[in-house]
Parts: sequence; structure tokens; C-alpha cells
Amino acid sequence: MPIKVLPREVISKIAAGEVIERPASVVKELIENSLDAGATQIWIEAQGGGLKFIKVADNGSGIPAADVEIAFQRYATSKVSKLDDLGKISTLGFRGEALPSIATVAQVEMLTKAEDDDTGTLILVENGHTTRKEKQSRPRGTSVTVRYLFRDFPARLKFLKSTTTENGHIADVVSHYAMAFPEVKFHFVLEGRQVLSTSGNGDLRDAVAAIYGLDLARQMIEIRESDEPLLIFGMISPPSIARSSRSYLDFFVIDAGYAAISLPAQLKRLTTAGFYRGNTLSLS
Repeated sequence: MPIKVLPREVISKIAAGEVIERPASVVKELIENSLDAGATQIWIEAQGGGLKFIKVADNGSGIPAADVEIAFQRYATSKVSKLDDLGKISTLGFRGEALPSIATVAQVEMLTKAEDDDTGTLILVENGHTTRKEKQSRPRGTSVTVRYLFRDFPARLKFLKSTTTENGHIADVVSHYAMAFPEVKFHFVLEGRQVLSTSGNGDLRDAVAAIYGLDLARQMIEIRESDEPLLIFGMISPPSIARSSRSYLDFFVIDAGYAAISLPAQLKRLTTAGFYRGNTLSLS
């Protein structure tokens, strides 16, 4: 077979598969967008393991009406404009791949309003193409609704697990961000039932209580040790509390820039996933 350049449609679907591996990937990308928009409250809802329905809404800065369609173009971003910006990234995402990748493998509806806009903008994108765009009222912020994830990608669906397992992955993503950002109020509804609500008061112990329960949070021991330029703080359990799974271990490396990628191998072996908090890498 001769070598040839792939059609744009094939390229976009391959790229989407690299960014969106499962429903939890959609939730992760949308939460990061909300946090980068300065949201202090984030609402997450999922049904059918995230394949049927995912919604993430926030009270962040919103997207100006003139930029709404551009936001669904690949590599369209407000976070990087020149090469030097790559060395000064302070956001969770910057490549401009999340929304176009999601819209390639699902139906995406976004309702957003920026501070200076008189009204909000609703846009519906299917298979990467805008099928509807209109004005609609809403407060400042953004809500993104994702339906029929991977409906036209049966090969991708084959690799997903049960609804319960996929819901578990989504819940893990939400709880990790809720602990990494205790100053943000998270509200999570799964299959029509509220499973998480954090206060957003900035107190890590309160965030832990919302996720693991008040009794466990009260028993956690606060740690804080400084040795410039390092500061270690967090909570550990007393010897009386033990878990057989490493899934209860959460590490957040703050203000470490890209050096955070080179964490000691011993720490990496304790972890299964990572994400940035601005110049932050969270590992859990």
C-alpha cells in the first residue's frame, strides 16, 4: 500500500480517540475547562456510565459569543498564542483539543455566556459539525451536555467495561478534582442520585469528609513540613485505618511546573493517573 496523507476526517477521529478513551475522559476534560475558566462551582451529572449522558456546568468566565464556534476547532485555544507561552503555562489544558475531540465522538450541546454578553449562546455540534446555533438566556458560565458517546464507534464501545465500572471511573475523576481543589464547590449526580457535594470552603478535611465520610476525615492526621523550596502538607491515616487498595492514595504536586513529570520512580509506582492543577500535577 502506498504512503499517503490521511483525510482530515480520519485524522480527527484518530486524534479524538487519543484524548477521549472512555466517558471519564470526557468528564476530566470538561472539569478542567471549568477550572481554567475560574469556576467556583461545578455541577457534574452522568447517566448510563457516561455513554448516554454527561453534563458539566459551571459559573466560570464563559465563552464570548463570537468565539463559540471557534472553540470547537482543533487547536483553537485562548491559553497559548506564541512559542514562549509554552514555558509559562499555568492552566490545566492548553492545546485546544478537548471540545473538538468530544464533538467528534458524541453529540455535544454547549450553552455559555461571558460577562460582557447580553445573553448566552447555545450551540449543538454533531460529528464535528455545527447543526444548531442560537441565543438563549443563562447566567455567566458554561454548561456542556454530551450525549450518545461512541454511538458511531462500535470498536471503541467493545473496550469499555460495565456501566457500574465506567460510573466508578467517573466518580474517581470527580473526587480527585474535588480534593485537589477544595476551594471549588463540586456537586455530582450519578444515575439521578446525588453522590457528592463539597462545601468549596478551601478546607481539605471537609473535602475528604465529603468523599470518604465524616468519621474517617475526623481521624485523619494533618501533616505539614517545610524545607525550602519544598512544602509538604496533607493528611494521612492513623495505623488503625488501613485499606488494601492503593486507590485511596492521592498525591498532588503543586507549583512544580513540568519538572513534576520527573517524579521519583517509587512515587510513580504508588500511582495510577495524573493531572495538572495549573503548575500542578495530581497523582492518584
